[in-house]
Order: sequence, then C-alpha cells, then structure tokens
Amino acid sequence: MCFPDYSYVNLEDPDIRRQAIEDGAAFLRQHPAPLIIDEVQNVPELLSRIQVAVDENRDLKGGYVLTGSHQPRLKEGLSQSLAGRVGILTLLPLSLQELSNAGFEFERDEILFKGFMPRIWSSDIPPFECQENYLQTYVDRDVNQLIHLKDKRSFDVFLRVLAGRVGQLVNCQSMANDIGVSLPTVKEWISILEASYIVQILPCYYRNFGKRFVKTPKVYFTDVGFLVHLLGIRNSEQLARDPLLGNIFENMVVMDAIKSRFNASLPNDCYFIRDRSGLEVDLVIENARKISLYEIKAAMSFSSDFAKGLVKAEKFASDVESSTIVYSGNNAEVNGIRYVNFRNAFVCAREPAQD
Repeated sequence: MCFPDYSYVNLEDPDIRRQAIEDGAAFLRQHPAPLIIDEVQNVPELLSRIQVAVDENRDLKGGYVLTGSHQPRLKEGLSQSLAGRVGILTLLPLSLQELSNAGFEFERDEILFKGFMPRIWSSDIPPFECQENYLQTYVDRDVNQLIHLKDKRSFDVFLRVLAGRVGQLVNCQSMANDIGVSLPTVKEWISILEASYIVQILPCYYRNFGKRFVKTPKVYFTDVGFLVHLLGIRNSEQLARDPLLGNIFENMVVMDAIKSRFNASLPNDCYFIRDRSGLEVDLVIENARKISLYEIKAAMSFSSDFAKGLVKAEKFASDVESSTIVYSGNNAEVNGIRYVNFRNAFVCAREPAQD
C-alpha cells in the first residue's frame, strides 16, 4: 500500500527462491527496481547482487524495499553487503494509535488479552490459536536456526518463567536456578529473545544521578498478547483478576512508548529509574537532554498517591520536562502532573520542530 508502483516478489515461494539462488543476476533482470523483496533473508546471496545494482545506479533512491521476518539473519546480511547503502525501519506489532486509526475500539482488558498482532484484529482470529501457533513456529524455526536448540522443554519453561517476572529487574541467576540450566544459558536465551524481537530490554536511567541507582535492566515482551498467552490466561475475565495485571498493563504501556518512537523514526531512548532506597519511576523518555517521567497504573480511578514517585524524582532531577500518570481513567491535570488515559499517552512521539 505504501509503494503501489513497486513490483513484489516473495522468496518464501520455492520456485522464486530457487531462481534467485541459482542465478541472482537473471533474477534481478527479470524483476527490475523499484522492487519489494519479501523474506529476503532466505537468499542472503542476493544482497551482494543488490549492492552491485545500487552502486551502478546511484541516482535510484529506495529502489529496493527488503523485508524479512527473521531479523538476526536479515541484519547480518545487511551489515555485510549493504553497509552505508541501507536505511532500517523496525516494524513492531501494532500500536494503540494504529489500532485506533484503523477504527477499532477496545477496553483495557480486551486489548491486553488480544495483543497487537495485526491478523488477530483484521481476521478476528482467536488469540489463543494465533499465539500458540506463533509460539510453536518461533521455537521450531527461529530459535533452532539461531542456536540449534536441544532442550525445547527447558526453553519453554524459561519463556514462561520470564513471563512471570515481566517488569521486574532481570535476575538471570535466579531464573537459572528455577529452570535447572546454567547462568550462561539463560543469558544466551535472553539475548536470542531480544535479537528476534520477542522481548525488549529496558535499561535503568542513571545519567547525572550518581551511583545510587541500580544498573540491572528490566525485560518486557514486545507483544503483550504473547505475554498473556505464556502466563496461561485464556480470557479477559481471568486477566482482570490476575495478580500480575499491573505488570501486564505496564508492559503494554512501555511497549507502546517504544513503538511510537520507532514509528516516528526516533531513537529508542526509553528507560526506567530505580534507586537503592526504593524510589522508582516506571518509564523515562529522553528527548534533547530533557527527560519525561511516566508512572504506569492499571487502575481506572484517580488517586493522588500515584504521583509520589514522580514528585520525589522531580526533586533531584533538574532536567525533567514533564511528569505523567498513564492509567485507565480520564484525562486530568493535578499540581502540574498530567493524568492521561493509556489510549492517548503516546499519540505523537515526535520531537518539536526546531526554529
């Protein structure tokens, strides 16, 4: 839809893939630019051919749109063959704004349960069916291609243990003990999840705050629906009663902030704050050396207690631009702190234009 004048080929098709492998030069002659090549990681040799084609026609801008579902292999091929010639756009699952723009209406528990995979909304596929198929496909294909997984059962346990600790500081040693694997194995598995966009790592923001802040990161799942599936939650009514509801809601809001920045072509300057005395701010977004603070609450009712951490953080941070409570209630402003419904929290993440 974005490139209606481009031709399209999909290298998942065995016949097209075979042609690209056997004679890449002939393949590109048969499919000249402008061209969209889907699942390009299936034929990494083609990237060298594209490099030659790009270098021979430097006036052609954006002649090839290359997409792929297996990010680690695709990035490896791009960095080797097309360094300096390519711009990378990260497409995460749908954002709250994108769903709203598409005409979908949703309540808190419904959106947490269904998640943000496009097909679940466009085709009304049952979330359990979609997420279970995704889990099996991911483990059987992507993980095996990356590390040749030998113990699928332990990896499945690891995924569910990690889901149970969403929004918490990452304690790899504790998880290794619970699962019965080594510490290096847990660290490798987390790296694999991050590399394949199953999870996002949120680092602690400690710039200009001294050494009293923790440096251990938090982990969130890229799609909250996948997180809910791993937790064994099978309907929105069960979700509303789950003791991890607050963590699940926090996962959704943090990821929506990250999506909004990716979609606006901004760097992923998202963090959290926690010091050794117990002060914590759920989300910090840095823009032009200023920071915006966010406290995240699943509650639908207003409470002044929500702002305690933000008020405390403002006292020692001189570069705070704004403080916001993201929750499930109505928009308001109290004592300079905004209370914003989660649907409107990150409608536009673009930095203000410079004069």
